[in-house]
Amino acid sequence: MIPSNPDFLKWLIDVRRDFHMHPEVSHEEKRTADKIIEILKELDIEVQTFEKMSGAVGLIRGSGGGPTIALRADIDALPIQELNNIPYKSINDGVMHACGHDAHTTIMLGVAKKIVESGFRSQMKGNVKFLFQPAEERVFGAKAMIAEGVLENPKVDRVIAGHMGSDLPAGQVGIFQGQSHASADRFSLLIKGKGAHGGRPNEGIDPIVAGSFFVTHIQTIIGRNISPTDTAVLTVGKFVAGDVSNVIPESARLEGTIRALSIDTRAFVIRRLKEIVSGMEKTFGVACDFEIHEGVSACTNDKDVATFLYETAASVLGSENVQYLSPSTGAEDFAYFSLERPSAIIRIGCGSKEKDIVYPLHSPRFDIDESVLEIGVEVFSEAVKRYFSEKADIA
Repeated sequence: MIPSNPDFLKWLIDVRRDFHMHPEVSHEEKRTADKIIEILKELDIEVQTFEKMSGAVGLIRGSGGGPTIALRADIDALPIQELNNIPYKSINDGVMHACGHDAHTTIMLGVAKKIVESGFRSQMKGNVKFLFQPAEERVFGAKAMIAEGVLENPKVDRVIAGHMGSDLPAGQVGIFQGQSHASADRFSLLIKGKGAHGGRPNEGIDPIVAGSFFVTHIQTIIGRNISPTDTAVLTVGKFVAGDVSNVIPESARLEGTIRALSIDTRAFVIRRLKEIVSGMEKTFGVACDFEIHEGVSACTNDKDVATFLYETAASVLGSENVQYLSPSTGAEDFAYFSLERPSAIIRIGCGSKEKDIVYPLHSPRFDIDESVLEIGVEVFSEAVKRYFSEKADIA
């Protein structure tokens, strides 16, 4: 395990707890961004802000006009009521850092602080950009930042990031070799039937029956149309119809999510959903309004960058504490960075059975073992040093 610096760890914990107590949902991260900017300016780091969105970019310029590596941290919270009884519990009703973004932000600020205060800034043969990205939970923050030009001036050559993982104990890191996260699209279906008395269903057209068929039948896409060696998920998370028990309603509304690990599977699932909806109109006599709301694409790590991070983490934590992971069916808008530059995102263990820190991401009881903050800083600081060292050797 890495040697701890008590004063630095206390600084990290204080910063993280401040973010945790003041969470803000996507597109509303004003206080969070202001706090980030304040710390960056205290470190005498160049800051870029945006008129149309929150978030910020910190730039540490080295010498020699070398390459630029970017470190990304997402900063938004979730609309979840925190149930933890802790001194740093969220004070914003119905909003919580239940996905660890407070830790991601703190770690990257810690890396910036270490680069500056260790004197490494004067040794850098290149630049480091810190991308404090809003709206990851809405999966469009990365895309918006790219549109604002954060990968240019100076041009970014590589992007790396980390994400908390409570399924791994603090002190361990997981690496995705290639595919890391699934695509995520949303669908909505309005089924229009004909209202009638519940005791005389023959006089109406029941949208609930049609909707129930849809819920069960779409699972055949996964179970019978998709190869067992491929991965896709279809979940209906919302089914709303009717007001009373003895009336067939006029309509039913369903909403759900589509997850896939490949472009072809994603397209195939969407096509089959449309075919099933079309068949329902003929089978049940209903009219359907079906919409696909395009979300984020699948996220894929660059294999060379993933290997680089594996070797970096192993050098810091020991190879016994680093492992390769299977792809996740969660979504991650880091995918947009990976489409633009060689990139990789890793999973940073933050769990602790001894401290009862075992709850998953997006749980109202999610928390982290705060030792992960210093661990994350060490891994990403070493990644920066190794990156410039490798580039210097190549040159």
